[in-house]
Amino acid sequence: METTLEVQRPAAAASGRPKKNRNRQRRPRSAKLIAGLSIAGAIALFGILGPMLLGDPNAISNETLAAPGNGMLLGTTQTGQDVLAQLAHATRGSLTIGVLVGAMAIAASAFFGIVGAYIGGWTDEAFSLITNVMLVIPGLPLVIVISSYVPDKGLFLIAGVLALTSWAGGARVLRAVTLSLRNRDYVAASRVSGEKTWRILLVEILPNLMPILASQMVFAVIFAILGEAGLAFIGLGASGTWTWGSMLFYAQNGLALRLGAWWWFVPPGLLIAVFGAALSLINFSIDEIINPKLRDQTLAARKRWNKPRAGKTASAGTGKATP
Repeated sequence: METTLEVQRPAAAASGRPKKNRNRQRRPRSAKLIAGLSIAGAIALFGILGPMLLGDPNAISNETLAAPGNGMLLGTTQTGQDVLAQLAHATRGSLTIGVLVGAMAIAASAFFGIVGAYIGGWTDEAFSLITNVMLVIPGLPLVIVISSYVPDKGLFLIAGVLALTSWAGGARVLRAVTLSLRNRDYVAASRVSGEKTWRILLVEILPNLMPILASQMVFAVIFAILGEAGLAFIGLGASGTWTWGSMLFYAQNGLALRLGAWWWFVPPGLLIAVFGAALSLINFSIDEIINPKLRDQTLAARKRWNKPRAGKTASAGTGKATP
């Protein structure tokens, strides 16, 4: 029994080391994902709960263009409206447009990219032609033209216009990956066994495309928020809806920059930048999952960074030990 215990202890210790190493490697790798999700989640929570707690953003008070303080956390506008209440409703509006555009763009990309590539033949050629035409058409002028000719621009119309110009690039990527997946052995086996096309697409092909779809969804949300902010800034945004872009538009018309009312235009601009940075961190972490070479390069760079630190720690320890 004593010999058995002595043999088992090194084995347990040896089996425990790789787990620690794995945990050490996983924690830094997911740091960007955790930071991005935390920041984006906090902004989304503010957009969901803020409008319920802060009241009407169109309510007018007697304090016009008041600086932050005196009961107004972010001050008031030129007409006495609470900037914090406007910011909460604008956050909800911008996030709603971002999610709508992301969902519609991903649906169009998946339909034209995955379905066309798997079916092949004239269907693939027709879908590729439509995709190439949408890639050639400049997106921003098309969005401006469509928005300028529609008098009543609602939230869903702006989201649809932005989605119309943002799905083609993702469809090309999904088509290329699907053409590779359709020739795999497990897909061919499912096809020979008589599985239906929709089941092969949903069960065999779509799960392998989920990281790419997630990355495209994040990029589509960023594009939608920036695109809507640009449209609203030039007066072509959604009418009757508060967004970050509409706040910047009213701040520009109210001469906030000239009057020094920084609390009017800095918060929406800062939220656009911070939310875009958070989604970029999420997108970078997804890229590391999709691309093994990028993940290996990140780990190699981290090891090179840790080597000098380990050497300095060891030299400091030996220096303290010597009298």
